[in-house]
Amino acid sequence: MTARLGIIWNPAKTTRQALDTALDKAVAAERLADPRWRETVLWFGTTEDDPGQGAAERAIEAGAEVVVAAGGDGTVRAVAEHLAQSGADVELGIVPLGTGNLLARNLGVPLTGASAAFRRVLSGRPRTIDVGWLEIDLDGGTRRHAFAVMAGFGLDAHMITETDDDLKDKVGWLAYVESLGRALSASGTLDVRITADGRVLERGSAHTLLVGNCGMLQAGITLLPDADPGDGELDLLVLSADGAAGWVDTLRNMVWDNGIKRVLSGGASAESSESATHRRLENLEIELSEPRVFEIDGEDLGESTRAAVTVQPGAVRVR
Repeated sequence: MTARLGIIWNPAKTTRQALDTALDKAVAAERLADPRWRETVLWFGTTEDDPGQGAAERAIEAGAEVVVAAGGDGTVRAVAEHLAQSGADVELGIVPLGTGNLLARNLGVPLTGASAAFRRVLSGRPRTIDVGWLEIDLDGGTRRHAFAVMAGFGLDAHMITETDDDLKDKVGWLAYVESLGRALSASGTLDVRITADGRVLERGSAHTLLVGNCGMLQAGITLLPDADPGDGELDLLVLSADGAAGWVDTLRNMVWDNGIKRVLSGGASAESSESATHRRLENLEIELSEPRVFEIDGEDLGESTRAAVTVQPGAVRVR
């Protein structure tokens, strides 16, 4: 092992002992014979007040060259946010321990256990990815957060808020499927004004808006088929299905136009339809006629009527 690791772990997801054991197995599998490798590992736990940004800062100050986020999507997002904001010359490793593990899933990080993920940290080559920044008006003022996967309002956000936490602990991501019916009823169409790269989009109503750096959710569901984490752009999906006909058009657009047909045609660009808009952008402004719940990388931020999004190209290097 040549790089000093700063492991930022979420005590709600695992124990330090379990991570220590997994790291030992990874080191043995990678045949790292240097007996001093233990001296290169630093440990920083997250807390309710510090989900990862402060821990990442302390790890870098202590000399970490690779900052490892061991936890769920919230921990990964928080650590990536600090790396993007600080511009620190360090790399990000991921040990996925959550329900969604969305960034790990999109980047091909092993989801089969902490030991396999640590092996990726020890021997993987870094990949540069973009980060999106969401500026949103909430009670108490305007807040600014980074996201590595996606942000928005509508079905995705309501599925998060409607999901039963006890069921999620038992069956994992399948709990989101159980919440879909309640999410549909909570995602009514409303008037929106969407400005992308300085131009107002024609669509004046929507029930779901997602802007993302990665496109794949759990179970291989791809909402943003053109999304590339390192292309310097973000991808937008706006859904405005209203009634049965609208939902039929939406499903056709996702399953056929941007699913089966896309594969058969060799990966052509995502197609829009009467109820689904796809496009790529660098900045976005959103104004809603009434409050909606916004989410960012699977985290409920609360309700808002205004948000803005920008992209930070090449913000983080991920192993």
